Amino acid sequence: MNHYSFGSSGSPKPFLAYPRGADFFDLESGTTRRVRKPKNSPFLPIKMLKSFGTRIQYYSKLHPLLVFVISLSLGLTIIIILSLYESHYRMMSSYQKPDVSSNNYPFPKLQNLVMVAGHSVYTSSSCGKVDKEDSWFLESYQKNPGQAATFVRHIQEGVDIAAKDDAALLMFSGGETRKDAGPRSEAQSYWSVAESEGWFGKEENVRWRTITEEHARDSFENLLFSVCRFRELTGTYPYNITVVSYDFKEERFAHLHRSALGFPESRFFYLGTPASSTSKEAALKGEALVRVQFQGDPYGCQGSLYRKKLNRDPFHRSIPYPNGCPEIEGLFRYCGAAPYPGSLPWASKTS
Repeated sequence: MNHYSFGSSGSPKPFLAYPRGADFFDLESGTTRRVRKPKNSPFLPIKMLKSFGTRIQYYSKLHPLLVFVISLSLGLTIIIILSLYESHYRMMSSYQKPDVSSNNYPFPKLQNLVMVAGHSVYTSSSCGKVDKEDSWFLESYQKNPGQAATFVRHIQEGVDIAAKDDAALLMFSGGETRKDAGPRSEAQSYWSVAESEGWFGKEENVRWRTITEEHARDSFENLLFSVCRFRELTGTYPYNITVVSYDFKEERFAHLHRSALGFPESRFFYLGTPASSTSKEAALKGEALVRVQFQGDPYGCQGSLYRKKLNRDPFHRSIPYPNGCPEIEGLFRYCGAAPYPGSLPWASKTS
């Protein structure tokens, strides 16, 4: 007798009661039967669609009016959804970044920038008291006799400088920096005062080329944002820059901020006017402190200078720059104590 171990290669093959194939022999009847092969059914989704179509035909015969109303409602729903999608797509397209490569600029022939830095918001409903302190929203350190007159002086100086240079764009710079003053910008306040004063006799010459920059929150942004705004409006960067502010801020603007921007010294000009006599001493002390802060943080992106900017944005305005000046996008992103290492468009011009 042969002995087979379980699982060995010599194990007998299993017996198949029914042979594999199309036919098998039925022992009870003694006949050969053919196995029925399943019919090839159509693809399931197609079958479902046919069934759905059949049902629709059936119900349309029983209730033709009801089927018509349902079909009409479904069609209208689809049309409404498509129209909403199209409207949303158009709206999103309208929010795309402006095409800065376009040659359609409002002031393509202007070459120089005259920037007046804002220091307060005009809150009076009457424009007949522009030189009165109660017409302006003043911080505690600004509440000094003659303070309002210094703002008007800056506005007039800017108008006078622009009037003498036909290639200059006058820009009032300053954002909505005071919560209690409401959502009114310093720049728009200065423009309104100039308008109320008849542009100091130079309306025809200057008004049409005077613009506002309404997002700056400190002196560095006054300069940087105005340069970007100039690019948006003219298609190029300013050849000369003139800044109008207080005389005690000249070192800050003409040296610290100008150096941070890498702008040529020979093409940068500053016109400073004196502070009110009652505030001069305090202003000099405060300015000395701010200069030290900008010396350690020239781009105002850290520490106390950065926190001050946040406090001067009570309405959380979204800053649009540098969308309009892509060539200096890196300058907007840069934060460091050393000068910006990238290339700048004005560095290539003859100084």
